[in-house]
Amino acid sequence: MKISQLEEYELIEEREIKDLESAGFLLRHRKTGARVLVLSNEDENKVFTIGFRTPPEDSTGTPHIIEHSVLCGSKRFPSKDPFVELVKGSLNTFLNAMTYPDKTLYPVASTNDKDFLNLMHVYMDAVFYPNIYENEKIFKQEGWHYELEAEDDPIKYNGVVYNEMKGAFSSPEDVLQREILNSLFPDTCYAHESGGNPEDIPGLTYQAFLDFHRKYYHPSNSYIYLYGNMDAVERLQWLDREYLSKYDYAETDSDIKVQKGFEKPVEIKKQYSITSTEPEEDNTYLAYNAVIGTSLDKELYMAFQILEYALISAPGAPLKKALLDAKIGKDIMGSYDNGTIQPVFSVIAKNSNIRSKEQFVEIIKNVLEGIVEKGIDKKALKAGINYFEFKYREADFGAYPKGLMYGLQAFDSWLYDDLEPFMHIEAIDTFKLMKEKAESAYFEKLIQTYVLDNTHASLVIIEPERGLTARNEKALEETLKQYKDSLAADEIQKLIEQTEELVIYQETPSTEAELETIPMLEIEDIKREAAPLYNKEVKFGDTLVLHHCLHTNQIGYLELLFDTKAVPKELIPYMGILKFVLCYVDTENYDYGELFNEININTGGISAGLSLFSNVKENEKYTAMFEVRAKVLYENLDFAFRMIDEILFTSKLDDSKRLYEIIARLKSRMQMSMVSSGHSTASMRALSYFSPSAYFSEITSGISFYRLVESIESDFERVKEELVSKLKELMKYIFRSENLVVSYTADEEGFAGLEKEIEQLKMKLFTDKIETQPYKFELKKQNEGFKTSSKIQYVARSGNFINSGYKYTGALKILKLILSYDYLWNNVRVKGGAYGCMSGFSKLGDSYFASYRDPNMEKTNQIFENTADYIRKFDASDRDMLKYIIGTISDIDTPMNPSAKGSRSLSAYFNKISFDDLQKERDEILSADAASIRGLADLVESVIRQNNLCVIGNEDNIENGKEMFLNVENLFLSKVE
Repeated sequence: MKISQLEEYELIEEREIKDLESAGFLLRHRKTGARVLVLSNEDENKVFTIGFRTPPEDSTGTPHIIEHSVLCGSKRFPSKDPFVELVKGSLNTFLNAMTYPDKTLYPVASTNDKDFLNLMHVYMDAVFYPNIYENEKIFKQEGWHYELEAEDDPIKYNGVVYNEMKGAFSSPEDVLQREILNSLFPDTCYAHESGGNPEDIPGLTYQAFLDFHRKYYHPSNSYIYLYGNMDAVERLQWLDREYLSKYDYAETDSDIKVQKGFEKPVEIKKQYSITSTEPEEDNTYLAYNAVIGTSLDKELYMAFQILEYALISAPGAPLKKALLDAKIGKDIMGSYDNGTIQPVFSVIAKNSNIRSKEQFVEIIKNVLEGIVEKGIDKKALKAGINYFEFKYREADFGAYPKGLMYGLQAFDSWLYDDLEPFMHIEAIDTFKLMKEKAESAYFEKLIQTYVLDNTHASLVIIEPERGLTARNEKALEETLKQYKDSLAADEIQKLIEQTEELVIYQETPSTEAELETIPMLEIEDIKREAAPLYNKEVKFGDTLVLHHCLHTNQIGYLELLFDTKAVPKELIPYMGILKFVLCYVDTENYDYGELFNEININTGGISAGLSLFSNVKENEKYTAMFEVRAKVLYENLDFAFRMIDEILFTSKLDDSKRLYEIIARLKSRMQMSMVSSGHSTASMRALSYFSPSAYFSEITSGISFYRLVESIESDFERVKEELVSKLKELMKYIFRSENLVVSYTADEEGFAGLEKEIEQLKMKLFTDKIETQPYKFELKKQNEGFKTSSKIQYVARSGNFINSGYKYTGALKILKLILSYDYLWNNVRVKGGAYGCMSGFSKLGDSYFASYRDPNMEKTNQIFENTADYIRKFDASDRDMLKYIIGTISDIDTPMNPSAKGSRSLSAYFNKISFDDLQKERDEILSADAASIRGLADLVESVIRQNNLCVIGNEDNIENGKEMFLNVENLFLSKVE
């Protein structure tokens, strides 16, 4: 049967989507009006998404709390956490749920047909028949609740979403993005925070929570997306038979309203918190924002992506350059958010001051008026167009299935017009149109109309305020104290009982019968053989070339790797700076803006980086490689090498003005990443106390490296000559023929032209005589607490089991899954209220435990310390062990594109991991049982006993718990100390 013959669905449109090699079908479920989009193709990585329009009516976070809560058990799958059970025991390639400002989506993906059906089944039941109506404790756990353990204790708020959003609202960048939306759309759903403002979340009642679900989680308000190689007719019939047909049509008022334009731009001012010692000077954010039509304008949707690149994002872009030259900010960022019905174009200055606001707006206006009058740089436009087109054609979304990303993009139009899901996923013709229009005054007219003449705009100012978090927390404590004081003795006792009841609920596992409702695969559904490696060793003279021979659609993925073993110890941290300098300074024939545009017109990008490979056969031996990477069509390989020559041999490293801009931007971006990824920052720091490879990473990309960048930025005039000297010296130590190894992912056709280019490059590499001296890092336990203005913590413990005499086994990968979704999940996330928890065990023995956006510190540390006791008592049925094994294999068997397969093979080569090693690890996973897991208890205890601790978090919490640490200091220093 054909899709067009399905009686249950009305076929609205059928079309060939040549750009995606897909057949597209737009349907409507006849009985309920559910909207359905099918993209049928040969991709084995199948995707299913069900989504709902969920415009928030306030900032209590109802859409977000429901997104969490519906995955906590349903009618057919009543176990307490089917989501976690699926993570443990499915071969999913993607499994998550996402809350947006106007929609909530539930996507899953798998390459296994049976598994795909299972995932669809659990998710459909979750959204339509969740247990939230039967069990208020789900709302309390995932949303918020009063917590009172004893009569004399203070009352607290707790809840997973509550703590997640406390973390989100600790980020000034997140605060800025929310205020931008709020400033431009005061009369629509975008005026509210769909994720939930921590100040408002406790205002959400259980009844209002349920009412929201009743209103919006109905097939008549749903959007269903199917992608990939499947029997779409069978899937659609199943959806109707099992779920959609059970409902009648219901009118749902979920339309996303369009904000009426402003008569004049508005100005909004908001504060964000910094620690009591951070400077307020040079710490303000300025953002000028304009509404750009609607996302249903296909040309405009793409054109402003290109303009944002050409005007702001590209190095040397005119708006960025003018604002940096005027010292309006130390980091200038652009943003074009086209994921809402009215897209927003923003120019953002970070590390600025409120006194600069008029000049900020004036410079934007003057620069854009000059561009409109004289014309925009055509090369910048062409570079932007090619940059986005290359990404579109390559369809490389890293770990995210491309079918998932196509679906998300379809929602950018489909959510606002039921008949327009294909608008933005078909893009080749639009790219062609952009190239034609770039030759006219089209882009200049867009600037005039949508930025210069547009009064639907705002200036948002986010100012720092010292100690704001502490004052807000104090005010919250007082509010809760007053609330407690207002309660009668029996009401206080009732809160204590409710707290106990919630803990009992959280500690009580699902029954075997409940767990067995979750569909599972069999061991026969798992491939026994490990994924192959693609490493063919070739010699070009004395240079090793690793050819990863794969079909790549005529794209070559090139990596030039230079061993840094000769780099002196004192220069190692400066490699972290060098990788951000190369490609971003003037060269002999190009200024840095022209260089960037020239590269993006002709390639998919050239960049520098630093990679660390650890020899698993020799525990403490690692190789640090400085990389120059390029992706390019085979026909443009010679061009890529010409640009690499230009970068390596003619870069002007002594341009102090440009160097300062790079350092200031690097400091700014590191501040953002260290806070938003505090778990990674803390884990790396804790590992660096004893691991040479982690120490190397720490001094080139972690807190130690940030300290170097911070000191250079604050005292640049004094140290700039020394910086230039060190960067030039580094070049001579790194870019030498004897250091070079080449990695190239391409088929035989693409490989054919490589040797000539490599030999020419080698002739230009440095030959200056250098002296090398062996060195050894001085490692020591520091156990640090780093204070920030955040409202939450990131807690990390680490150690090395090989140093304690234990060996790596594949069963450790299963243990990671068990801990992350059982022991740590239940104690750190479910009961503790942290948003995330994780662990890891490397083949080198380096191991860690970490929490993410965690309201606790001492409690979480104690949970880490009790891990070995949990493992000793671990038991699991054959069914549960099979589930853990399947989930572990799912992590290993993530589908990879050619670039990822090449990178995996390269890593295996330098880490001294053979295919036999991978197969041995896989066999150990497949043969593991509960006794294998219990047998890891001593290994884990050896890690915990080493007592390496690092915490990043709230300054008052760390100060109050400083007895846990050997050293306490601010993460961001107000001055060089």
